[in-house]
Amino acid sequence: MSEAAAAVNAQITDSVTQVNTKVVGETPAMAMGNLLMSTSHALSNAAHNATSAQQQGQITMQAATVQGVNSLMSVGSAVIGRSSEEVIERG
Repeated sequence: MSEAAAAVNAQITDSVTQVNTKVVGETPAMAMGNLLMSTSHALSNAAHNATSAQQQGQITMQAATVQGVNSLMSVGSAVIGRSSEEVIERG
């Protein structure tokens, strides 16, 4: 075993050690970057969903307003129609 360890060049072991140190040093930054990307993605999805819900709510409220106005107008027409019918029947 000592012969195998002696057969490895010192430059190779130094290179592997430097790469391992580099990876260990970069790990916290990579983890923080992944966390920030996930958080920003979740927040943008939440903003998009809120915008979509607000738009759908506005469409529903506008439809309800139109239906209410139509109901009010049709009541007037029904009263006029009934009055006209009575005038014609008596006429």
